[in-house]
Amino acid sequence: MLRNNRLDSNTLVPKTSRKPGPEGESALNRRATINDIARLARVSKKTVSRVINRAPFVKEETRRRVDEVMNDLGYVPDPQARGLALRRSFLIGLVYDNPNAQFVVNAQQGVLDGLRGTGFELVVHPGNRGDPNFLSEVAGFVDRQKLYGVVLLPPVSEMDGLIDLLIQRGCKYVRVASAKIDDGEHLVMSNDREVTAEAAKHLAALGHRRIGIIAGPKGFRSREERLGGFVEGLKTCGIELPSDLRFDGAYTFESGVAAAEALLSRKPPPTAIFASNDEMAAGVYQVARQMGLSVPEDISIIGFDDTPVSSRLWPPLTTVRWPIRDMGRAAARKLLGSDEPMELTLAAHLVKRESSSPPRKR
Repeated sequence: MLRNNRLDSNTLVPKTSRKPGPEGESALNRRATINDIARLARVSKKTVSRVINRAPFVKEETRRRVDEVMNDLGYVPDPQARGLALRRSFLIGLVYDNPNAQFVVNAQQGVLDGLRGTGFELVVHPGNRGDPNFLSEVAGFVDRQKLYGVVLLPPVSEMDGLIDLLIQRGCKYVRVASAKIDDGEHLVMSNDREVTAEAAKHLAALGHRRIGIIAGPKGFRSREERLGGFVEGLKTCGIELPSDLRFDGAYTFESGVAAAEALLSRKPPPTAIFASNDEMAAGVYQVARQMGLSVPEDISIIGFDDTPVSSRLWPPLTTVRWPIRDMGRAAARKLLGSDEPMELTLAAHLVKRESSSPPRKR
């Protein structure tokens, strides 16, 4: 019987006819099962199965104890049953559709952190969720690679149709997301709404009242969480966000440039701009310089992600540190069934640098 693509009730066959000690004698009077090994080793049946399959996250002391019981009894797993249990490879898939290359690199590094020392390897599958063939392409990827499981990055992690596809194939999954869209077993999330409200309050506390925002692309849950949190944060400070100071971006530098050109051409222009990621914030820097504006004296800027570019801009960018690498690591460990305690929500927080200050008096 298979469960989670691992051996569940392995049948053990005798390797030798030598007699065991008294405690194991009854196990040799019939074909022993995992239940016998679990009883003698004083562990769960699931733990025995994981030891037999050389799965990760089994304590070395436990692994040694189970192996000793197996050796004492002189039994080995049924090769045919074990062959069936290992139909899945030791491969973890990373599926994404995101224009932000640094985001993908950070997430990938986090997943690799989580897989280190487990015997599992990572394979990636970039795709276009707007393509009618996207789901069938992912299905082919899962089937060809015989994946043990997949980590899903936003926004594909938000596709319920993709989740249905994985469940049908018996493929494990963990979603990385900006909001609670699944149960704790299948989700690692961040507190985007809460932390963007904090960013809005920071600008209000500095004295800004005319504030613009460059939101993320439609169809991303992160866009809704960050935009909603920022608007809510302003409201708690008695500030409304005018519709003419809100523009959509695409999480790219170029879209940040286009939105900044529109925002900074307003009469009067905003004294501060929140960009929903660092790439778009860098675009605001460029337009401000081209227009002869000084950062932060003429325009305060806040980003989101805390990618390397944020500390390389001048002045360094105030931004939200989004723990995407930690989220990738947590997703991988959760996917492989790690027993270590893991939080469902990994908190982002505001990093205050020199790109935000009180507005210049006009």
